[in-house]
Amino acid sequence: MTSSTGFASACDADYAVASCYRSIDRDEGMEIQRGFFGEVPSLPSKYFYDRVGSELFDAICELDEYYPTRTEASIMRESVDEMVESIGPAGRLIEYGSGSSLKTRLLLGYMHADVTYVPVDISGDYLNQVAESLRRDFPQRRISPIAADFTRPFRLRSSTASQARDVVYFPGSTIGNFKPAFAATLLSQMRNQVGTGGGLLIGFDLQKDPAVLEAAYDDRRGITALFNLNLLRHLNRVAGGDFDLEAYRHIALYNEQEHRIEMHLESCREQAVSLVGRTRTLAKSERILTELSHKYTVDGFTEMAAASGWKREQIWTDANEYFAVGMFWA
Repeated sequence: MTSSTGFASACDADYAVASCYRSIDRDEGMEIQRGFFGEVPSLPSKYFYDRVGSELFDAICELDEYYPTRTEASIMRESVDEMVESIGPAGRLIEYGSGSSLKTRLLLGYMHADVTYVPVDISGDYLNQVAESLRRDFPQRRISPIAADFTRPFRLRSSTASQARDVVYFPGSTIGNFKPAFAATLLSQMRNQVGTGGGLLIGFDLQKDPAVLEAAYDDRRGITALFNLNLLRHLNRVAGGDFDLEAYRHIALYNEQEHRIEMHLESCREQAVSLVGRTRTLAKSERILTELSHKYTVDGFTEMAAASGWKREQIWTDANEYFAVGMFWA
């Protein structure tokens, strides 16, 4: 278990300088209630991503055990010419859950000059910081950030490039964080947003040795544990929570039947917890589900995408077949 003292030393300075965080709205409060006060307690994984959570995730991406980011980046570097050629002169490149936009920088360096980059992220403070950095590094590009929860429909600003098609970019295997039914709904939302002729460039993690998977989500340095605990700290400030961070430990395990990694926070003692105006008692060793990460086969993912209106054009993978990036068209 990571101590709260260690967590505070990693995070408090950033919280002290961060600008005001938004509070949850009514729909978000109901979503939290349905999860946390259900038969098996769970919390929405999107609350990992305040400013500190985004920075912790960037640190996770640098870990030796966490293969997805570097593997996807190697696929992108090796095949960026083919990807850009496939995308063509898109009107907008719309990235869902953009975070630090690291992999997007490679695309922006190669794509057509008139493409507008639209990063979409729930962490507005961090999003604006990244957008300013991109404007400095790509002064000829139009950068048009949108602070939004991409798991709910959101409105794009009007585009001047009416004849060019839009392309959603969804890297990082984030699609795997959703149960299959909701993943299909999200793919349909993307399809509706770009319309007929629009595109989707998406990363997804492939099934592999469970030992490799579990190490990737439970690193030796404990950064993933910090990331997991940050969800509780974030909910304490925006949803009226009173989680005691010292009273939980990080758990990551592979569910072979469902082909997914599950992250949990396990209660170290019996305790009562208040959240969004309600109270629940957690037993000692009871777990709160905080994240799912589904792993796919190429054919299985293609079938799910097809059911949501996407036609596969091309799939790129690494030599170990750990990860895949796919180009699909509506």
